Order: sequence, then C-alpha cells, then structure tokens
Amino acid sequence: MASDGKQAFAVWLTGLPSSGKSTITRELVALLAARGVRVRVLESDAVRREITPNATYGTAERDLFYAALGYMARLLTEHGIPVIVDATANRRAYRDRTRAGIPLFLEVHVRCPLAVCRSRDPKKIYRRGAEGTAPNVPGLSAPYETPLNPEVTVEGDRDAPAESARRILEAMEERGFLPPVKGRRAPPRTP
Repeated sequence: MASDGKQAFAVWLTGLPSSGKSTITRELVALLAARGVRVRVLESDAVRREITPNATYGTAERDLFYAALGYMARLLTEHGIPVIVDATANRRAYRDRTRAGIPLFLEVHVRCPLAVCRSRDPKKIYRRGAEGTAPNVPGLSAPYETPLNPEVTVEGDRDAPAESARRILEAMEERGFLPPVKGRRAPPRTP
C-alpha cells in the first residue's frame, strides 16, 4: 500500500495489434495530466524490449511476460502510482490475473475489425504474419480472447481517440478512481 494507505488505479487497454490502444493511451495520459494526475504507462513493446529482447511470442514466453507486466502494474499501484497498461494481452487469463490483484482496475476493450488493423499495421506485424516471418500474431495466427465484461468498450475504427479517452475518464470518475472536477456534481458510485 502507498504510504497514505491508498492504492492507485490501473487501466488496461486491450485489443488487437493496431486497434488504436497506444493513440488512445496518449490521449488519456493528456486528460489525466490536465487534472494533475501523473500516471506511468506500461507499454508492452517497451517492456518487452527489457524482459524478452529476443521475443519469440510463444505461449510460454507470453505467459511469463504478461505475468511480469501484471506484477509491475500491481507493485506500482500498491505504491500509489497510477498505471495505464497498453498491451494486447491476447488471453483473458492475463488480464484477469492482473485484475484480481488490483482493487481499482478498469479494463478497456479497444474493439476494431481485423481488416482495419491489418490495413493500419504500422509495425508490419500482420504482413510478416501472413508471410510466415512473425509467428503467433493475435487475431491472425494466435487467438485473441475479447474481454467478457470490460468496464469500457470503444470502437478503434470509428471513435475519435480523444472521445475514447474521455469515455474512459468518465468511467474512472463513476467508479471513484478520480476525484470529481470542481463545480461538477460527482457521478454516483458504481459498485
């Protein structure tokens, strides 16, 4: 627990590669900063370079990676540092394990059709997956298990990233993760 006895929140944005998670994360970080809330972002590619620099993306490696990512998120929140996790986490179990260890946890599903993700493909993941040079691409050659009950679902192909971030922020307020903005009534708390 943080020295003041309060545990910070964690928000996990999940979705297929190239669904818009990182763009929405940047917008959310800016909205939080405008309210004086500083967060740490655990972005899967950046963390993976440290933990598994020669990633194979096999099941055992992913199990280890997402366990470590969830552990980092939990440690940070226990020390009062709010966290945004920007990671596909293709198996529900990865996200659910993290949820179980963080009381203030919000799962955001960035839903986006595979065809749109493939057309964006800034890292050429899908192209390399189709060529056979990138194994285990979620949604292509590896399963992606959509969240069963995410607190927020945004449309990565239709919603503007700023609007998606605003909706996430509202959900955080509704759940008491953030203090209400002065001059605005606090929304009712959701159990």
